[in-house]
Amino acid sequence: MARLLSGPPLTAGAESYGAHQQRFGALPAAAARSLIGRLEASHLIGRGGAGFPVGRKWRAVADRANGKAVVLANGAEGEPLSLKDRTVMAARPHLVIDGAVLAADAVGADDIIFYVGAEHRAAEAAMRYALAERAADLRGRARVVQAPRGYVAGEESAAVHFINAGDPRPTTTPPRPFERGVGGRPTLVQNVESLAAAALVARGDDAGTSLITLSGAVRRAGVREIALDATLAEVAASAGGLARPVQAVLLGGYFGGWVDITDLWARPLAPASLRARGHAFGCGVLSFLAEDSCGVEATARIMGYLASQSARQCGPCLFGLGAIDAACRRLAARSAQPDDLKRITRWGGELAGRGACKHPDGATGLLRSALGVFADDYAAHQRGRCVRGAPAAGRPGALAQAVA
Repeated sequence: MARLLSGPPLTAGAESYGAHQQRFGALPAAAARSLIGRLEASHLIGRGGAGFPVGRKWRAVADRANGKAVVLANGAEGEPLSLKDRTVMAARPHLVIDGAVLAADAVGADDIIFYVGAEHRAAEAAMRYALAERAADLRGRARVVQAPRGYVAGEESAAVHFINAGDPRPTTTPPRPFERGVGGRPTLVQNVESLAAAALVARGDDAGTSLITLSGAVRRAGVREIALDATLAEVAASAGGLARPVQAVLLGGYFGGWVDITDLWARPLAPASLRARGHAFGCGVLSFLAEDSCGVEATARIMGYLASQSARQCGPCLFGLGAIDAACRRLAARSAQPDDLKRITRWGGELAGRGACKHPDGATGLLRSALGVFADDYAAHQRGRCVRGAPAAGRPGALAQAVA
């Protein structure tokens, strides 16, 4: 089943260009010209978090490019719980490069930028070495830019702004990067896993797998490649099962949301299936929260981090998230002010859509999911106590552990 990660084990390091060619052969000569239509037909969605259809994104750039576009392969991966982008770059760099080259040919770009997180040293080294292996074919059209540390630095307009002006802050829109991006040219900003998947579609594969990062109460955390029709139970089993009974899962990372384990355990992780229940696959993070762990405390830690990552360019983000963070910390410490729970419930709705970028939207979306999934816990913390401890009898976490 593994396609993106098929081949040498991840512990073997970066696959060489020779080994890559031996497994996949050369890129199909006519692939780029027809690839946009094939991507649209494959229903491949972006793996960076937003879930936008890849083919539609490429076509939007191609329609504006007139041979002067830029491809920006986004490997910033500032999401604290995600490891999959740095893994695919470090282990399968040539598959990422294949996808970027195909994208450049398809949209009409003569400049390819690989935007790699500064902290992902193995990934950056692998990408630089792989580009050197292919220097004769690429003819100077590709380069690596080190993305600065920071959660918002990977947002597409922030990446463009950094390359243009050295400032990794999101910019107000419109125009979006596909209209005017790097150097004022139409720019395709595409996540590196999405590009690797596009390279497989070009070779006749389908878009039926995705990379995920597992963490929390599983026996073997790390990066896995899964079929998108796999259930959460099957994914947990692939990681050796649950280490302890589980009450909830953080789906999609810090800009994702908490989901009660009963709502997801036996359901497929296909994006369409998740959307039908109001959830999102996001960047492929699945972090399992044990039954005896406190969701109020876990959410407070996340909100504190997201508040610290504000770009500090608008009041809703700087002051709004700061106020939410302070209230969440008081609630977590069981020293809440009388109206803290009411305040964060109200603020969680009021901040959405009011920021200069989408950072407040993502943060408050996570908060609203926590207020729903951990409603009883928040009510208890408002009263100065925590109800977490031994798993409650009959909770699905215990059943999940037995099944796994």
